[in-house]
Amino acid sequence: MREGARGHFYPIRAAAVIACVACAVAFIAARPPAASAATQRARIDSLIRDAIAHHGLRAVIVQATINGRPVITKAYGQSMTGVPATTNMHFRNGAVAISYMSTLLLRLVDEGKVKLGDKVSKWLPNLRDSDRVTLGMLARMTAGYHDYEVDPRLSQMLYSNPFGAITTKTQLRLALDEPLQFTPGTNWSYSHSDYVILGLVLQKITREPLNVALANMVLRPLGLRNTVASQTPAIPSPVLHAYTGERAPIFGIPPADHFIEDSTFWNPSWTLAQGAVETTDIADMTRTAIGIGSGRLLSRRSYLMQIDPHVGFGHPQPGCERCTKLSRVYGYGLGVARNGGWVFQNPLFGGYAAIESYLPSERVSIAMAVTFKASAFDSEGNYSPYWQMLYAKIGRVLAPRDPPLVP
Repeated sequence: MREGARGHFYPIRAAAVIACVACAVAFIAARPPAASAATQRARIDSLIRDAIAHHGLRAVIVQATINGRPVITKAYGQSMTGVPATTNMHFRNGAVAISYMSTLLLRLVDEGKVKLGDKVSKWLPNLRDSDRVTLGMLARMTAGYHDYEVDPRLSQMLYSNPFGAITTKTQLRLALDEPLQFTPGTNWSYSHSDYVILGLVLQKITREPLNVALANMVLRPLGLRNTVASQTPAIPSPVLHAYTGERAPIFGIPPADHFIEDSTFWNPSWTLAQGAVETTDIADMTRTAIGIGSGRLLSRRSYLMQIDPHVGFGHPQPGCERCTKLSRVYGYGLGVARNGGWVFQNPLFGGYAAIESYLPSERVSIAMAVTFKASAFDSEGNYSPYWQMLYAKIGRVLAPRDPPLVP
């Protein structure tokens, strides 16, 4: 079961949601003249129809803007058999909430209430290694905590009962049963554990439940009307249904049988900090891409820290499941990922995939949510990565001078 909170712009495997990128190849742009909105819309429409016809996508909801003006807002395919997808459907946003959490932290920094160099032990003195880890390390994912999301014990819980609830206590137990993977601050490893701990700290600092603090300081100021905390399987209606073949290997079902199951209402409580598990719609994904990507809520200094990709930092090492070197294809700042000039988050879990992305230099935004057909899953239950290629192709249509980079 994959979580979008890991939002990585490269192929995602069923057992773990990170892979080291071996190389990066940019789409080559020859700086053609800007296309008209109608031409761009027609090209995007063709790309999406092809993806649904030939690349295992069941539904695609997309919205793209240039300078805040919509180029396309459209839904394709089916939510359920006989039920067309629509642009007002709701879905889970996974890792997008990580960018909200880091923005909340940086707003508190801007207000002088905390510093990124503050030790976690100031608020969680009984947490193991909290005197060695800072708020900035948690937000940058350089703290070194074992990621509970890749723990085999969690996979067993989730795949045996995907409707069961996973508590913060369980998340922390899995995270802290293993030692630190590296000296805090010396390496980079994508870790949901870091943001579960950060969520606890943010509640201590704000003296509010995390969902309340996020709503007051991030979601409402960004104008998000349909992004709400949803710790249970419930999703506001109308719902974009999701389907997955992840559990086929668990059941011993061969790929030829094209196994698929409705995963829409699998319990999302395991995915992130309590209060940061959310549902959203495509309009709010666009508002997020523009608002976070442009630093609307932050001082210039905090914004630049948030989007700094730290290219060249980090390295693979024995015993670290997700340690990697950050690159132009996949860089990481404070709660946001970077791909070339694009600022983004891209969740993938429980049959849902999505991306919200913004190119500050061109003021271009892309928001997209997709679901999958049975043909999108391989013999090990892995998702086809074509949805990432589709995003990159759309990005090239909208920003040919600075398109997304692809692995």
